[in-house]
Amino acid sequence: MADHMELLEAALDSFPEGMGLFRGGEGEVVLWNQAAQGITGYAAIEVLGRQIPEDLEGLRPPVNLPDGKRMLTEARHKLGHCVQVIARILVLRNGMGERIGSAVIFHPVESLYALPHGESAETPQVKESRAELEERLHAEFDDFVRGGPPLGVLWISVDQSEALRKTHGVAACNDMLEKVRRALAQGLRPAEEMGRWSDSEFLIVAHERNAEMLAAHAQTLAGVARTADFRWWGDRVSLTVSIGAAQASRDSAESLADLLRRAREAMETSFREGGNRATTAASRGAVSDVQEDSPCSPS
Repeated sequence: MADHMELLEAALDSFPEGMGLFRGGEGEVVLWNQAAQGITGYAAIEVLGRQIPEDLEGLRPPVNLPDGKRMLTEARHKLGHCVQVIARILVLRNGMGERIGSAVIFHPVESLYALPHGESAETPQVKESRAELEERLHAEFDDFVRGGPPLGVLWISVDQSEALRKTHGVAACNDMLEKVRRALAQGLRPAEEMGRWSDSEFLIVAHERNAEMLAAHAQTLAGVARTADFRWWGDRVSLTVSIGAAQASRDSAESLADLLRRAREAMETSFREGGNRATTAASRGAVSDVQEDSPCSPS
């Protein structure tokens, strides 16, 4: 049963839209997934078991709204700016048909999956070699410098890789990394590219509009990675990743090497602080957590 609950929590955390579950008619929050955290800036620990913050009143389920109704509403991000969202309300009932709560599923009006430069969607690509990915990365960076679409880098390290290599050998580690690669590929945006960057690391070339959206995407991918079901000789190994996110800035003259360095340092910060989290890099090389409550594991 515990495994089933863990799988359910991981699935809800990897859901690409924000999701909040509210108990009864009082509006007590009982679930707040990673996408909801990324969209609103409020971590689960700040809202679970409480009434929804005043800034997020627009996401409180209306008492008499028909089941499945979509609405355009506003929420105020924790950092202070307004976020217009499209929310869908689902009424939750028990076996007797009595209302026991509500679910609110929401996403920004500017869809998280919309390409920042308005091009038609392309299938996400997974590069088989670092050389291929490097070539693409250089082309994307040159395009960005010439005024092309926004560019970000996600540097991803699997937290358990070194321990697994020592205890179970290279074959087990390689099998595990393949499972993580397949899981991450399911969470890629259109036109993103991903590849192996080292023995235990992946790199994703992203096109989110800004660092905030890149940070939210990183949090979602951390949840997606946890859904990788890896078993070795019958033992289930829980997998987590450390992610470093760096958004290229048009206001600085940094090189591609600088951008990669910032992403790597952010990833190393995530790993040093216990892994299973995402950290975003500041533009001048300093790093700061995406959120105050940045670990990605469910409570």
